[in-house]
Amino acid sequence: MKYCKMILGILFSTGVSAQTAEAILDLVDQNMSSENRIVESTMIIHGRRVSRTITLKSWSVGSERAFTEYLSPAREQGTKMLKLEDQLWLYSPSTDRTIQIAGHMLRQSVMGSDLSYEDLMEDRKLTEVYDAEVAGEETLEGRNTWVLELTAKVDDVAYYSRKEWIDRERYVPLREELYAKSGQLLKRTDLKDVKMIQGRWFPTTMVFKDMLKDGEGTEYVINSIQFNQQIPEYIFTKAALKQ
Repeated sequence: MKYCKMILGILFSTGVSAQTAEAILDLVDQNMSSENRIVESTMIIHGRRVSRTITLKSWSVGSERAFTEYLSPAREQGTKMLKLEDQLWLYSPSTDRTIQIAGHMLRQSVMGSDLSYEDLMEDRKLTEVYDAEVAGEETLEGRNTWVLELTAKVDDVAYYSRKEWIDRERYVPLREELYAKSGQLLKRTDLKDVKMIQGRWFPTTMVFKDMLKDGEGTEYVINSIQFNQQIPEYIFTKAALKQ
């Protein structure tokens, strides 16, 4: 409530100040971030000719630790990923091997999707890594939005700048565009099916599109999500990859 009062207090008839942009982004972080979460999801990878569907279950704590297990199809079942701060490991049951994903490998596609391993690694709050300015207001899919332009304030970030369309009532992004430092558009994400979950607004369908590759994009559907749960510590260990 205090943030809403602050926003109302600094609105101007000609637009919104830079201070308000930071307040908007802080409210977005409150909706999109959590101490921890457990997610069951479906990822549909739309290729040029065929589509593939993968189901997953993920556990994460803040932006530092995450564990993901692939549940289906059969050939992907048992594949697991573990993130510990800035390190990422991948376990493949077909080879019974664990490898570390690092360097240029982080930019590779995850299972042929429009997401890279680098995308999976980045889960920090937007306010921690970007400065924000309000660029304008637009209507998107029938919703009134603020258009925010974000510029990186840290070096270790995958995308130098972003453009975010923020729902003015629910404070969730409805679309985002990710740019290289050169200004080239690299990826676009549309966020849909926003629902109230455990006291926060959250999009349950996300459509990712790598603008540098062919295909119809990757659809990520959240089947269930639980925030602020008790997650056993052993999940976030390398030993858990082979269990």
